[in-house]
Amino acid sequence: MLTVDFNRLPVGPGHRVLDLGAGGGRHAFEVLRRGADVVAFDMDAAELENVAAMFAAMDKEGEVPAGATGETVVGDALDMPFPDASFDRVIAAEVLEHIPDDMTAMREIVRVLKPGGLAAITVPSFLPERICWALSEEYHTTPGGHIRIYTLAELRAKLKASGLKVGGHHYAHGLHSPYWWIKCAVGVHNDDHPLAKAYHELLVWDIMKRPLATRLAEAVLNPLIGKSVVVYARKPA
Repeated sequence: MLTVDFNRLPVGPGHRVLDLGAGGGRHAFEVLRRGADVVAFDMDAAELENVAAMFAAMDKEGEVPAGATGETVVGDALDMPFPDASFDRVIAAEVLEHIPDDMTAMREIVRVLKPGGLAAITVPSFLPERICWALSEEYHTTPGGHIRIYTLAELRAKLKASGLKVGGHHYAHGLHSPYWWIKCAVGVHNDDHPLAKAYHELLVWDIMKRPLATRLAEAVLNPLIGKSVVVYARKPA
C-alpha cells in the first residue's frame, strides 16, 4: 500500500533514493522495482533485516531491473550517516510525527538531498488524526507513537523554513481512517473485536483486488478524510 504518488515523485535508473523511516519497506520495494538505487534507513534493525531479506528475494525472482541496488542502513534521522547531497530523492513517509525534534530531521533531509532533488513527505492528516486522539489516549501515548498532529499549513511552513521549495500535495487512504477510528473506539490493540476484524478484512480485500468501486470511493473520500497527507518539495538548485 503506497502513500507516495510516483507520478509526482518520478524515480528510475540513475536515481539514488533514501527511504527515511522505511519501516517494513513498502516504498523502498517500489523504488527498487522502478530501477533506482534505494537505501532503506530506519532505527529498527529487526525491521531492516526483513527489508534486506525481501530485497534479496526480489532479486532472486527477477523483480529487480539490471543495475538497481537496495541496501539497508540503521541510524537516527537526526544525524544521518550520509555525506551532504547524497540522494536524488528522499521519501519520509509517516515518520516526522514520531520525532520530537522534527525540524532537525527536516534539515537533515535537506542536507542529504542533492540541489534540485525532490522529496515526498507524508504525515497523518489533521482531521482523522484528531479524531483518533479524541477517541483513544492509548493511541498517542504508546511509546514510539505519534507525538503531534500537523496541520497542512504547519507542515508546509516547517518544510519551507528547513530550506525546501514546497510544491503540491494530496491526501491518501480515505478508506483507512474509519478503520483507525474503530480501533481507537474498541481498543487500539484489540484486533479480535468483530467490527475491527471485519473492517480489516475489507481493507485486505481492497488492497489485493483493487476493485473499481472502492477505488472510486477512496477518490471521493481522500480529500475529506484521507488518513495521510503527502507534500512534495524540491531542494533549490
